[in-house]
Amino acid sequence: MSAVAPSERNERSASQTALLVAAYRARVTRGAEPLITDHWAEALSGAEGAELARQFDAVMPAPELWIAVRTATLDHEIRRVTRAPLGFTQVVILGAGLDTRAARLHQRGVTYFEVDHPATQRDKRNRLQKLAGYPSDAATFVACDFEHDDFLDALVAAGFQAAAPAIFVWEGVTMYLPEPVIRSTVRRVTQGCHPQTLLAFDHFMKKLVYGPERHKDEQTRQFVGKLGERMVFGTNDILPLLYEEGCRYVESQSFDEACLSLTGTYAREREFRFQRIVLASRERPGA
Repeated sequence: MSAVAPSERNERSASQTALLVAAYRARVTRGAEPLITDHWAEALSGAEGAELARQFDAVMPAPELWIAVRTATLDHEIRRVTRAPLGFTQVVILGAGLDTRAARLHQRGVTYFEVDHPATQRDKRNRLQKLAGYPSDAATFVACDFEHDDFLDALVAAGFQAAAPAIFVWEGVTMYLPEPVIRSTVRRVTQGCHPQTLLAFDHFMKKLVYGPERHKDEQTRQFVGKLGERMVFGTNDILPLLYEEGCRYVESQSFDEACLSLTGTYAREREFRFQRIVLASRERPGA
């Protein structure tokens, strides 16, 4: 997860939210029945990420499960579209942060592209070089300053085939971007890529981003803001935006629904009603 302008982040290190998320992936991996397995997350997050996770535990109910559900749901979509009958051969991780899907979900014949700000990507590659066993060629790294560069042009220059279907994974990013940037990103995918190219992403609901100073919501906003990544976008209905930017296939799932599907459980006290996971494309994949 790497979303904010470089001017708002220490350019010498990974974003703190990326460290936080990696720390939770590490925790999940150590569990008895993990929804995801990321053996590199603990080393990537380090002591700083572990401490951030410890602090965030007091802010949000069940944050470890929350991250596991989000990551596992998007992992499932990657597996689904890269296997028969769809057989997509390209996966793009937008704002990759400390994502390790290129190694975790590796399949023969599938190319992973990781797109991120040059400083953030440089920090990640330095971290990866220190990890024993991490496949250095798992992903094609595409450095892109989203404020000034066209991410699709940068992808094509790195070998991405815009005429072939792909899945773009945009995890933990939209809430930190202004709406015009979200719209331009969606529009660039729908207009510049194969019509069945799928955009898989998550977004917050309005209450968490703009709502009144409810105890937990305000604590969450303050905590994330102190990490240098202020929430600026939330919506209760993403469909109008996606339609206006060219999508004609959209599926939106609540976190409670995703958690029930993955774990067979529902607990209202988890308060997972602040976020949704969305799949969108110009044309339904496989149609």
